[in-house]
Amino acid sequence: MTAILQSLGRTIAAGVVLLIIIIVLSGLLSGHFITIDHNWSAFFMRYLHVLSGVMWIGLLWYLNFVQTPAMPTIEPAEHRAAITKFIAPRVMFWFRYGALSTVITGLLLASMNGYLAEALTLRNGHTAIGIGMWLALIMAFNVWFIIWPNQKKILGIVEASADEKARAGRIGLIASRTNTLLSIPMLFCMVAQQNAGL
Repeated sequence: MTAILQSLGRTIAAGVVLLIIIIVLSGLLSGHFITIDHNWSAFFMRYLHVLSGVMWIGLLWYLNFVQTPAMPTIEPAEHRAAITKFIAPRVMFWFRYGALSTVITGLLLASMNGYLAEALTLRNGHTAIGIGMWLALIMAFNVWFIIWPNQKKILGIVEASADEKARAGRIGLIASRTNTLLSIPMLFCMVAQQNAGL
């Protein structure tokens, strides 16, 4: 078991195998085996959407609750380079693609369930999910077109002067905090539609 858990790839593969075992056992114990039809496909897309969203919002909150507040307290200041050179670029990669995957799976799910147009136009009883979708689209735009270009300057991926890095830091922080603010009602709207009937 230790050999599995020492590798992220093997850990993820083991998680997928465990998921398959649970699905098979659930079918055996309940007598209800998976029939891959529209309902199951929509359910599985929802699962992928939630999985992607956990990655995206988890990293958003890690950045805002942990990394950003901790950076100024790291002493001596030279040690901060460990974060900017090794940790932050990986965080930003998974952060960006978590956002992209969340949006794509969410749009596919809405399309599969036949409410994409109604949600995006906030009509026919799809107001809450529609508001959640629009908030998520704004947040994803912020990730790819405001936060990431500014982070590239801060992390030294793109050449920038000290003044440009400072400005990029302020812009990136405001966009990231905007996303944190929007994530609170967005998550509510995403679960309210199905569970509260809003």
